[in-house]
Amino acid sequence: MDYEQILYEVEDGVATVTLNRPDKLNAMTMQMGAEMGDAMAEADGDDAVRAVVLTGAGRAFCAGADLGSGKNFADGWGKLEREYRQMMPMEVRKPVIAAIHGPAVGAGLTWPLQADIRFVATDAKLAFAFVRRGVLPELASHVILPRLAGLAKASELLLSGRTFLGEEAVEYGVATRALPKDEVLPAALALARDIATNAAPLPVAIAKRLLWEGVGIDLEAWREREGRLFRMTTRHPDAREGTMAFMEKRAPRWSGSPTQEWPEDLD
Repeated sequence: MDYEQILYEVEDGVATVTLNRPDKLNAMTMQMGAEMGDAMAEADGDDAVRAVVLTGAGRAFCAGADLGSGKNFADGWGKLEREYRQMMPMEVRKPVIAAIHGPAVGAGLTWPLQADIRFVATDAKLAFAFVRRGVLPELASHVILPRLAGLAKASELLLSGRTFLGEEAVEYGVATRALPKDEVLPAALALARDIATNAAPLPVAIAKRLLWEGVGIDLEAWREREGRLFRMTTRHPDAREGTMAFMEKRAPRWSGSPTQEWPEDLD
């Protein structure tokens, strides 16, 4: 596939999707997000693909949204020139394995949260940092993370936005296995090849669907509702303040009021 910001390769029944902006720590743009969704759809529709591995080029997995100049949240995001197919990892009818070999922040963590299996570097720095940038976590993280980590630990990570390491991610249930960073991608590929060779594709696809349906929530409807609230927070002055405070390495000065600005969507 001819993508601009990701790489898509298929070998031995395994599609490897690589975020490919290493000079920007694979910071996510609108273009990259669209291409990732298209790559998921490509893998889903190809019977020659039996498993998918999601990784990043260079030393980082994904540093989160490209904040650009910081004037607005995600100010550096580009405009799409054409339509892309859109599919999330949880919707792909093949196992999706995330190989998080380096830092993963914000959308760089909520995207692989939708994978079926996550391998992570022991010392990788991870954060659901949204609230520290003045915006809401997204991509159904409010549903998926409590299922993985439990409500108390998910609340700690989402409501604080603090940084934690790969080893702690496994302890919390956020990741499947922690490994030295050089072993993360090889281990993910080895598991993917094992699935591609030894696991029958139809029952695997059905089992995956049943596992996600067992979450007990309409994830598509949840993403839509959560997305509306996410967009509301990105337009709030606190989104600009959180981004600027981060870039200027200072404490943020928040102005949002839960009592005066409570969204109608939550009433």
